[in-house]
Amino acid sequence: MTEAEDTIALIAGLLQQGEEFCIATVVRTENATSAKAGAKAVVRRDGTIQGFLGGGCVQSAIRRTAATALKDDKPRLIRVKPRDDVAIGVDVDGTELHRSACPSGGTVDIFIEPMRRAPRIVVCGGSPVAVAVAELGARVGYRIAVAALEDDHKAFREAEQRVIGFDLAALAITSADWLVVSTQGKRDREALAAALTTEAGYVAFVGSRRKAQVLTGQLRELGVDASRIARLKAPAGLDIHGIEPAEIALSIIAEIVERRRSTVRRDEGTAPLHLRKREGPVAKATGG
Repeated sequence: MTEAEDTIALIAGLLQQGEEFCIATVVRTENATSAKAGAKAVVRRDGTIQGFLGGGCVQSAIRRTAATALKDDKPRLIRVKPRDDVAIGVDVDGTELHRSACPSGGTVDIFIEPMRRAPRIVVCGGSPVAVAVAELGARVGYRIAVAALEDDHKAFREAEQRVIGFDLAALAITSADWLVVSTQGKRDREALAAALTTEAGYVAFVGSRRKAQVLTGQLRELGVDASRIARLKAPAGLDIHGIEPAEIALSIIAEIVERRRSTVRRDEGTAPLHLRKREGPVAKATGG
């Protein structure tokens, strides 16, 4: 295999394994550089670079940028220039600058693209709404994990991970996960208690506000921390007046997408042009 083929094979293998990493590609060089345009490498989460992009002069910049790109899930174009030519952090064309101490004096532009696993929705319960959330979530690109009673699992076709019952420890839930409790009468309190003890960034309950208040009151009496209970979104989903299970699932998936994309675009500079404030350079460009 050539080095390029090795890199492509590595990328395919990491994607298959579900590992998160960055692809770094040299897109332009100027003056003397060891790496040439088109060269690719994989930057793994631990900072290991596999593939050739140049000497140590560029590697620290690549590692730093890859770590940031994986954290915020945004690609970046960086330019590594001789240190004497770098006075500020951004070049005249808007490219992010990094200093190089290499004696060659060359400049390298590198595009760094994060390759992250799809976000995960964890569905607790086997109700028709739970099944619809799993199906719709999978269709719009989310990974699906299901925790439900044994007899309810047969209704789910899209689950990548399955847990019988509501012991969620095996799912290793993190703040990046979206958790929906839709038990609708089947061990509601048990499932809700399990959900609220996880680190999920979003915990929602399918049911009326009144029912959620009764259940959370019971959980307080059982010693569940008030700060965890306060995280609960109930009723789950956006208020689109949905009635049917598929409509309620639509409102929940819409809420998850809205929250996820709002977080990604919290920096106003990344918002679509029509959502930005009409001031400064944008106002001038749009005539506002």
